[in-house]
Amino acid sequence: MGAAAVAEAPSGGLLAWIATTDHKRLALRMAIVALVFFLAGGVFALLIRTELADPGLQLVGRDAYNQLFTMHGSTMVFLVMTPLALALGGYLVPLQVGAADIAAPRLALAGHWLVLAGGLTMYSSFLTDHGAGKAGWTAYYPLSGSSATPGTGMDLWVAGVILVGAGLTLVAVCLLATIIRLRAPGMTMLRLPVFSWTMLATVLMVVMSVPVLAVGMALLLADRLGASIYETSGGPIAYQHLFWFFGHPAVYIMFFPFLGITAECVATFARKRFTGYRPLILALIVFTGLSMSVWAHHMFTTGQVINEYFSLTSTALVVAAGTEYFAVIATLIGGAIVLRTAMLFALGFFLQFLIGGLSGVILASPPLDYHAHDSYFVVAHFHYTLFAGSLFAGFAAAYYWFPKWTGAMLRESLGRIQFVLIVLGTNLTFFPMFLLGYDGMPRRIANYSSDAGFTDLNRLSTLGSYLIAIGVAVFLYNLYVSLRRREPAGDDPWEGHTLEWATTSPPPRFNFHSLPPITSHAPLLDRRLAAVGGAGKAEPGTER
Repeated sequence: MGAAAVAEAPSGGLLAWIATTDHKRLALRMAIVALVFFLAGGVFALLIRTELADPGLQLVGRDAYNQLFTMHGSTMVFLVMTPLALALGGYLVPLQVGAADIAAPRLALAGHWLVLAGGLTMYSSFLTDHGAGKAGWTAYYPLSGSSATPGTGMDLWVAGVILVGAGLTLVAVCLLATIIRLRAPGMTMLRLPVFSWTMLATVLMVVMSVPVLAVGMALLLADRLGASIYETSGGPIAYQHLFWFFGHPAVYIMFFPFLGITAECVATFARKRFTGYRPLILALIVFTGLSMSVWAHHMFTTGQVINEYFSLTSTALVVAAGTEYFAVIATLIGGAIVLRTAMLFALGFFLQFLIGGLSGVILASPPLDYHAHDSYFVVAHFHYTLFAGSLFAGFAAAYYWFPKWTGAMLRESLGRIQFVLIVLGTNLTFFPMFLLGYDGMPRRIANYSSDAGFTDLNRLSTLGSYLIAIGVAVFLYNLYVSLRRREPAGDDPWEGHTLEWATTSPPPRFNFHSLPPITSHAPLLDRRLAAVGGAGKAEPGTER
């Protein structure tokens, strides 16, 4: 690196934080925004679960309930999990590939601001006469049309989604260019860390699918303003095709980065090189391709798609997913496993995402999907993938990389308490939903009959949601305590394998003053093993 690459930039004040092009500050800001929206979406979820704890409308009316479930789903998909995935990539990918910064940093800055602007635009719909959108996060037409959902609130929701999509696409383009063009000498594609490979697959799906969402939403906005685009016999089906061409890859956009996070945690805390690196990369490539070909399995019940084809491609995903699970299990076998909080959440991710994945196989079968479609079975499936899966990995990332981001350690004791609370709360909340859906409880209802047999399971689910809230409160308290009374972490507290652990904590403006030799996807592990003359896993006695 030249002198300009290692020169320190002044930290500045508020303006410098707002207008910074430092990829680390941009990513942290995006993660903080996602956390704020996560808390808002969590409040909506608690209101929803409280309303459903008993039959009858006792907390909010139907109109308010429709706004709550729409904004809860919209928040978690568009403003939390997807931006969080790209924020983690924005911070870590340049470090992991040995780059001084992200490619086109001003473009990344614009992307971050567009995501925030889109989120605020969506939430501003609450301030209108008709309130926020009421058509669900999928905004199916004609429910999202001007006759079914009048008012500017829905218009603002649609405009906000377009802005968020534009911002996410810009950030993804910058990450893609970083991986392709800014890798350090020796960092070949087959030496990229696992997390960076998962981010490569992610950003490819973003740039291919999110623009389709933007087109679909722009047409919807034009329709609401009088263009009559979807107001035809085939309009509602055309909208579903456009939405789900984005919507199903979006599931993997919210999965792949978190798979990479947990893979990094498993290798580090197993004190062992990640096993099956190349099969995992091949599985990611296959997974990415297949994910673009399965969107219409959400449309089996419409009778307007070729069910056999989309069922086949959907079921084929099991092969790629199974390869990833086998690689993780092989890494654990023979490892000197250390159960830090990050490792607990990583293992929780794999165990609980498995429930979501297997229930997805059920929904990939048209005859079974006919029964479960639009029921609480689908709600349970989606939350086992997105919450019990990806969000668990998000907590793993927080505990694993918090020392790198801040130079301080999160409290392990509080982390273990949080883990237990969230595991209990997650399964108590979402597993009863499988039973509710199988028994016929439809999704998106504010009320149900007292003799429907849904009450006891709904009460269990509501109790679980309160446990989740307590677990999140413990996490927030952990953040506060750990930042207020810092326990210095050092540069590499976990004996990590990848390049971000070769620099200071937090890293300097341009990331590195020097780089170690890059001979594999785990260069720091290579360096340690060379020092002790070993191979494979770390020598006994080096575990923390």
